[in-house]
Amino acid sequence: MEPLTLLVLSVFALGQGEGCQLQSSTSEVAKDWWQTAQFYQIYPRSFKDSDGDGIGDLNGITSKLEYLKDLGVTAAWLSPIFTSPMVDFGYDISDFFDIQPEYGTLDDFRALIKRAKELDLKIILDFVPNHSSNESVWFQKSVKREKGYEDYYVWHDGKVNAATGKREPPTNWLQYFRGSAWEWNEERQQYYLHQFAVQQPDLNYRNPLVVEQMKRVLRYWLNEGVSGFRCDALPPLFEVLPDAEGQFPDEIVSGATEDSDDRDYLTTTYIENQPETIDMVYQWRKVLDDHKRIYGGNSSVLLIETYSPAWFTMQFYGNRSTEGAHLPFNFNLITVMEQKGLSASNVQEAIDLWLKNMPAGRTANWVLGNHDKRRAASRYGTEHIDAMTMLVMILPGASVTYQGEEIGMTDGEISWEDTVDPWGCNSNPDIYEQYTRDPARTPFQWTGGSNAGFSDGASTWLPLADGYETVNVQTELAADRSHLKIYKALVALRKTSKTLQNGSTKYGVISEDVLVVRRSLTNSPSMVGVINFGTEAKTVDLSEFDGSLTSSLKLLIRSLDSSKVDG
Repeated sequence: MEPLTLLVLSVFALGQGEGCQLQSSTSEVAKDWWQTAQFYQIYPRSFKDSDGDGIGDLNGITSKLEYLKDLGVTAAWLSPIFTSPMVDFGYDISDFFDIQPEYGTLDDFRALIKRAKELDLKIILDFVPNHSSNESVWFQKSVKREKGYEDYYVWHDGKVNAATGKREPPTNWLQYFRGSAWEWNEERQQYYLHQFAVQQPDLNYRNPLVVEQMKRVLRYWLNEGVSGFRCDALPPLFEVLPDAEGQFPDEIVSGATEDSDDRDYLTTTYIENQPETIDMVYQWRKVLDDHKRIYGGNSSVLLIETYSPAWFTMQFYGNRSTEGAHLPFNFNLITVMEQKGLSASNVQEAIDLWLKNMPAGRTANWVLGNHDKRRAASRYGTEHIDAMTMLVMILPGASVTYQGEEIGMTDGEISWEDTVDPWGCNSNPDIYEQYTRDPARTPFQWTGGSNAGFSDGASTWLPLADGYETVNVQTELAADRSHLKIYKALVALRKTSKTLQNGSTKYGVISEDVLVVRRSLTNSPSMVGVINFGTEAKTVDLSEFDGSLTSSLKLLIRSLDSSKVDG
């Protein structure tokens, strides 16, 4: 194929991303619903407020399910909605079997499930297995050493300092939210482990009663009609076993930071990524599969949050004899860019890290953001958000969207005085912005009107992000072209294209800034994504990527800033 000339159908003078069509090959296979799904994460507190208290709730979500259906979403994952003191905004659960009152009631939840089923939308819940709230009745009973609860949590006598005679924590382990991972309980006269906030004591998964209790949680919500679970914070689920004297080992200084309160100050060899965690996920998968075997219906999906290295993460999928998680979350498009910056070669590295390590026969997934990370448009730049959306929609497997990515929402500016995230609050005014997750949790922007259409109340639980007057659903639906319309077009293409659902994948960098992805399927149109991660328009010769490409390509979808013409 000769080098392509400046023709619309054969050369791309790119904005930030373009999709095109041509003929090619491979074979089609049947897939379960989750293997090509569009998952959409809802942070309930910030999605839609139905009662004017400035806090999102279940009825608000129900009122917007038709929006999700219109987007083309397959399943909505709800961040925790369970009873909680809200120290960590739902990730400190006091009752795993009931709904947080400010979010609604069990009847409200059942109404949400009913409406979702009418719209053929699946609902997935956040499962928070590592810890409970210290206000949980389980913890209160454990403090009192009540029968059956004595070892529900990780308790330890600590050590006596030979020089001072004072009792000290058992180890130097650090929590995620800064400071010691051990807290003294005066009533029980022991320390308890908390890898997150002081108010989030770690459950003891070496206790069979705890294992069975958490399986009860899964069965309960499956019986309420949910279609699966996203499992929160899996790496710290188990700690290394203590030695013969009952002592745990100290971690060593990592050299990653000089801040001795930061978790990264120490290694996490003994408190993360233990082999027992893998087996526990396999047990949870069996709970889901047994439920389907007994009651029928569609598969329920198990999604796993883990920022672990590939050698550990890939084990979550299962092995030759045992099924594990359907989808361990793939955060490479977040983490690699955080470490190295956004470029075509770094994006290729992120893709390689997953696809070249994933066991054969498993399903990939692609995540751009979540409630714990700065918003995608703020990390990648608003000029690249369409490109990144195109990337996750053309790559094989499932995609995961965090609420607001589809309209290009950016981080809110949250002052120290308005900061509520415990990770930020446990720091200080000089460094809180390094830790706070509040900027990615500002209310969803439905309109350009009062409170961005999120709430009719006098105020909202977090301040609105700047720019909501123009970056919102109402405005973008009315526009001729917008991030939202591009997102919808990409999802629609992905849902209807057999090539994107079942085709083989080829990808590579063809210039400093340009990545090309080709999906091919026998007897179906091939799909080619050409994505420019630079700041200037580029002209590329696609034959450098694939000499079999024809010189007649049809432009299907282009980024908002692109000057190309569809067709």
